[in-house]
Amino acid sequence: MQVSRLTRTYRNIKRYRKILTILLRYGFDDVLDRLKIDYYIQLGKKIIPKFKAQELETITTAQRLRLALEELGPTFIKLGQMLSVRPDLVPASFINEFQKLQDEVPPFSAAQAKEAIETQLGHSVEQLFSSFDEAPLAAASIAQVHRAVTKDNEQVVIKIQRPNIQSVIETDLNILFDLAGLIKRHIPESELYNPTGIVQEFAKTIRGELDFIREGRNIDRFRRNFEDDNTVFVTKVYWELTTERVLTMEFIDGIKISELDKLEKAGLDRKIIAYNGAQSILKQVFDHGFFHADPHPGNIFVLPNNVIAPLDYGMMGSLDEELMETVGNLLTAIVNKDVNKIIRAFTDIGIIENTLDVRGLKLDLTDFLDRYYQVPFSQLDIGKILSELTEIIRKHRIKLPSDLTLMGKTLVTEEGVGRILDPDFDIITMAKPYVEKLMVRKLDPRRHLKEFAATLDDISRLFKILPSEFRVIITKIKKGELNIKIEHHGLDHLILELDKASNRLSFSMIISALIIGSSLIVRLDKGPQVFGFPVFGILGYLIAAVLGLWLVIAIIRSGKL
Repeated sequence: MQVSRLTRTYRNIKRYRKILTILLRYGFDDVLDRLKIDYYIQLGKKIIPKFKAQELETITTAQRLRLALEELGPTFIKLGQMLSVRPDLVPASFINEFQKLQDEVPPFSAAQAKEAIETQLGHSVEQLFSSFDEAPLAAASIAQVHRAVTKDNEQVVIKIQRPNIQSVIETDLNILFDLAGLIKRHIPESELYNPTGIVQEFAKTIRGELDFIREGRNIDRFRRNFEDDNTVFVTKVYWELTTERVLTMEFIDGIKISELDKLEKAGLDRKIIAYNGAQSILKQVFDHGFFHADPHPGNIFVLPNNVIAPLDYGMMGSLDEELMETVGNLLTAIVNKDVNKIIRAFTDIGIIENTLDVRGLKLDLTDFLDRYYQVPFSQLDIGKILSELTEIIRKHRIKLPSDLTLMGKTLVTEEGVGRILDPDFDIITMAKPYVEKLMVRKLDPRRHLKEFAATLDDISRLFKILPSEFRVIITKIKKGELNIKIEHHGLDHLILELDKASNRLSFSMIISALIIGSSLIVRLDKGPQVFGFPVFGILGYLIAAVLGLWLVIAIIRSGKL
């Protein structure tokens, strides 16, 4: 237990120093200075080297951060990609750069791929497959994909997780949680964005991507949702050949939706492809409440008869009934130019703080709606609309649910893909029937009756448990056992500073006592002597000097004289 903990600590420190060296190389020493990072992670008395390349002076901060994330590896690339869909947290200039992050890395060897398959599935590759293509179809930061043929002569692809990638990501997550804590402690303005909450959300997302069982279930859910739709094809999962780290799926022989020349040579209709793709996304969002959150052109294949085949189900979004209702309320309010209803919808899902400048928000929303009121759907650009709305959200520090931002990103991506295929593509007009259906569903009496029944059930259960709960409380009051727990928020830094101050005061008193005691011994001139001075007196002075010097160095290093 102790050995594994020491190994993990050493690995964390080694990775920590590499991360900080890269950040320093890209000119982020000012941020690290504010975090006092060297105080927390230094090994021995070594100091992290700080240097800045001359060429960095010619590029923006956003570009520098994007380059740093790429060099830091898979975890940080994924973090940047997640932040690229959070315009409520990150400025537009950074989002534009983070969208350029490439998740392409050199493949690992075929021998390692086979070893992973055999370890996970418990049999040799030859026993499991009649053939296995050693050259990967694609390689990314978390996994790579190989073609194979099963013993039943079925064409499949095998998604194999990179060796040790889980260990690498967990180490990086530990460091990210540490950094988030330091940011929260030393950069007060960061509290508006909840850095620890961002890392928690990211950790949940990336751990989900590492679980191929979960991805397989996403695929099965998609298959059920589209089983009666002949315009969408969803691959099959071979569960007997699937584990948390190996995912075996039916091979899809299609054309990437972005390869326009190949689509035309195959006799496919670009307008129909754009229509089918948009319909599939709108059904996912508004009918199923479960959608593919990364529908970029590389993740969409086209099959004969203009059939859409999505790939890579690791990143998914979902909208519960409450969020679906909020989306409907927001869209209705925008159409009706009802600013108060927009703010009420935000309030209902708890994303508006009490300190918000509601009047300022109303003015900005009114100006936004005026620009688009009664403009024909065909002239609207959903990307531009969401971009302008995002600026208002960031200005007023409104924190959106992550699935809501994923939905916006999905619709914007689909609009971009649709317009590449068909210049006249109009996703807003296509979305209108779905929004109307959403509002009809909201007003459905059966839904309200179901909610009312659930509320009555909750009230019934509450009245059943209240008498016993009251008896417990009264009994505890009589016995004097009722305890009230009070939690403080935002006082951690103050407590830490008070603790430091009391420790320094105690240290100073010890030093003073040593000096006074040594002076008394010297004055009494008793005990063994060296050069005519009492040994214990000299020893006391030396200890007081060392402790005093130590205290002075600690105070100077803390930056608070």
